Amino acid sequence: MSDVERHVDDDYGDLNAKRNKRIRIIAWTTIIALILGGGGATVLSLLFG
Repeated sequence: MSDVERHVDDDYGDLNAKRNKRIRIIAWTTIIALILGGGGATVLSLLFG
């Protein structure tokens, strides 16, 4: 690792880990919402279709 890369890592600390955790939470929330929304639409279309 070069001195510049090491300096950048020292400056930001664990922000990268926090960012990855936030992205993972948002991704799972989106996936769950899409599954629940799709399932809900299917049930409504079967009931009222």
